[in-house]
Amino acid sequence: KEFKITRATIIVPTLDWKMIKAGESEEREDIFYVQLHNFNANASSLFREASLAALFKGARGVVLDLRNDAGGYLDVAVDIAGWFIDRGDIIVKEKFRDAKTQNLVSRGNSAFRNIPVVVLVNNGSASASEIVAGALRDVLGAKLVGVKTFGKGSVQELEYLKDGSTLKISTAEWLTPKGAVINKKGLEPDIVIKEPEEKKDDNKKKEPEKDIQLEKALEVLRPQLSKEKPLQTIILGL
Repeated sequence: KEFKITRATIIVPTLDWKMIKAGESEEREDIFYVQLHNFNANASSLFREASLAALFKGARGVVLDLRNDAGGYLDVAVDIAGWFIDRGDIIVKEKFRDAKTQNLVSRGNSAFRNIPVVVLVNNGSASASEIVAGALRDVLGAKLVGVKTFGKGSVQELEYLKDGSTLKISTAEWLTPKGAVINKKGLEPDIVIKEPEEKKDDNKKKEPEKDIQLEKALEVLRPQLSKEKPLQTIILGL
């Protein structure tokens, strides 16, 4: 077989967001739905832009979608968690081989601190995703909806050898603020909703599947919503 290949730049998406309704009976689209595809170098600035826009629109709730987000930079995870968690509160702990721990704390603006949030996770949520999900649950009591996360919670460093080669060594593991181990265990969701299995039928036109995990997240979020505009949007002049 012969294949014609065209060289091109592949752009990996970082973040998608939109305002959605909490339910069919709702009139306003005031739920900030944000899907993080990874925690790369652009994620912090893109999350900031999306969050400010959502606050100006009067967001009363947040659905943070971390499904299939395999992670990225630790400092980006800490930065994004800082939008939800008070400055100085623990986001993640690093436990070293000698059993000593180091706390990484929030240094953000906690703009969403008083706005209810639900986090979507699945078995593709790993590393930085698990750090943020674990922190929001432990510190804020946010519910995790979906299925068990991957369980990648090790800290690794590169050692450069004399012959020019490198060796990656695991030096510590991550723990949630309450001390739960992430590595090889993952995070069990508060509400288990399995993704529907794909049905193969070549004779029928395939209709888009309902996102039952997102629907459940909105169901959980709905009773927590305030009738008034959040303080953050009032400060922003809305």
